Amino acid sequence: MAIDMSQSTGVGQSGGAGGSSAARWFARGNIFTATLFGAGGWFFGHWWGNVIAGHYTSVQNSGTNDVSWLLGAIFAVVAWFIGLGALNHPIAKLWGGEAPMAEKKQKYSIMEYFSYSTDHKVVGIQYLFAMLMYFFVAGLLALGIRTELLSPTYHIWGPDTYIEIVGEHGTMMMMMMTSIIMGPFGNFLVPLMIGSKRMAFPRLEAASFWFTVPAFFFLLSALWQGGFQSGWTGYAPLSIQGGVGQDAYLFSFTLMALSMLAASTNMVATIINYRAPGMRWSRLSVLTWGMITTAFTMILSVPVLIDGLYVMGMDRAVQTSMLYGQHGGSPFLWENLFWFFGHPEVYLLALPGFAITTEILPVFARKPVFALKTSIAGMIGVATLSFFVWQHHLFNSGMNPDMRPLFMLSTELISIPTGFLYLVGMGTVWRGRLRFNVPMLFMLAVFFNFLWGGITGVYNSDVPVDALIHGSFFVMAHFHFTIMGQLMFAVFGAIYYYTPLFFGIKLSEKLGKIHFWTMFVAFNSTFLPLFIVGWLGQPRRVFEYAARLQTLNQWVSISAYVLGLSLAFFVVTFIWQLVVTRPKSEPNPWDSRGLEWQVGIPVPKDNFDRIPVILSSPYEYGNPNAGPMADLSPTVASVGSDA
Repeated sequence: MAIDMSQSTGVGQSGGAGGSSAARWFARGNIFTATLFGAGGWFFGHWWGNVIAGHYTSVQNSGTNDVSWLLGAIFAVVAWFIGLGALNHPIAKLWGGEAPMAEKKQKYSIMEYFSYSTDHKVVGIQYLFAMLMYFFVAGLLALGIRTELLSPTYHIWGPDTYIEIVGEHGTMMMMMMTSIIMGPFGNFLVPLMIGSKRMAFPRLEAASFWFTVPAFFFLLSALWQGGFQSGWTGYAPLSIQGGVGQDAYLFSFTLMALSMLAASTNMVATIINYRAPGMRWSRLSVLTWGMITTAFTMILSVPVLIDGLYVMGMDRAVQTSMLYGQHGGSPFLWENLFWFFGHPEVYLLALPGFAITTEILPVFARKPVFALKTSIAGMIGVATLSFFVWQHHLFNSGMNPDMRPLFMLSTELISIPTGFLYLVGMGTVWRGRLRFNVPMLFMLAVFFNFLWGGITGVYNSDVPVDALIHGSFFVMAHFHFTIMGQLMFAVFGAIYYYTPLFFGIKLSEKLGKIHFWTMFVAFNSTFLPLFIVGWLGQPRRVFEYAARLQTLNQWVSISAYVLGLSLAFFVVTFIWQLVVTRPKSEPNPWDSRGLEWQVGIPVPKDNFDRIPVILSSPYEYGNPNAGPMADLSPTVASVGSDA
């Protein structure tokens, strides 16, 4: 199937004559050559690790060689990128030559989406399908958890297997979903929204995606390598004592951290340096503001996570004992390093969700964003305060009691800028001429769901209450409302909204509303009762519970199955419409003023024939005197006057 998208060339792809077609196919790099190279790199690194560390006393006593596993993984990833063709361009430059370029085509085969493409639109599509796959795999693991919890006495999984599934689900959701908006929508849309022909660093953009693929498979491999008993938070000493499944955890987390750093650096550089003439900061779209705020938060927090993962890896591989309390280290070091990243990471999930929701709401309310500057201030405020709340995760971990009031206050203060974002959304729809299309339904559900998460978050921030509900299903329900209830509903709304721009088709309103109402009802039916279950004392990560809670747990599990069916319904109908029926869309079916909708469908190969001149805000809805947002065919004089 050829997708009507415009793409620039992939890195290191050769379209010249000469040589056999098989040799050219092998040399230009793709996912198949990458897999072949990666497997070879794994075996070489694993062999070398055995040569280096096979005689270590710790290896001989435990039978586990973490050095060989980690070296195998490192060599596998390096070889993976070589096989993709990621190094073709820098190697050619190093030798003083020019990297081979692919012939330019208006339409690309499906194989373009399995290559190391440097086109931001291709990377966005790659992210979209990959992130949805990661999400659905994590969802299947969640159904495995809920199946076990149907009964407090009859067990499907053993206790070790259960905790492995819980840890795998949590890690995959929290780690992989960090990029579910910045990856697909940020990469695809931001250059279009700011009037640019490309991202600042196209090869770095491609790398940010291709880091996620081995990260996913390494993490998934932990299931048949003994899993990791530490859960997604990786607490020591469990993370130091675990088997090679724990190595898979720390290495996949490291790859995702590198992906986040690459994506965020590229995003900041693009938005600062590649804005079109007339694109003042005050004219940036809310989504663009959300992307740069999220990117700065990533740049400041992710290196701390990498530092913590390095410490964990050294403790596991060469017994440095930095996290091992019995040998002079401290497990609190990991807790502080992890949560200094981990709590900003919660807002790395929430901020893009609010940004894309606020981006779409005015289109269906037919009025400007209410208090746009307040919305921007709210995002910056949330991002800033997110670095001052991390120790509320340590309220029950033996932290200095004098620090508890400070972190309780900072945690409650962050509700103020979060409230700004919530009220901006409510103000935008207030007295608007609302159109209840499928994207609008999902965006309205974002605010309903987040209200539950926000209210219950106040209880979690209070030290005395947290002492009662910490580690219970109450906390689990809270963050599922604030993350899945907010983020994933925003993602699905954005998919329905941007499918015409991405694929040239408009998804069925009827099927979309079936998906929405089933998902919305099932989601709330699944997670609202868990507040009660948690308040009554059921701990998470434990597969046995009081018999009196069985009815509630069975209700939750059945609701979870319905939620899973609603997501399966979306997958089937989405693929069916994308591949088989392909209902054609108008160029701008939602009558949006956004610059991204002015370039036509499919998006031209270079986005714009000429760099546009921006004339006004993208949110001038309801203004009869509003002109076009941009001049797409500016003269030299107009470009110079607005530069």
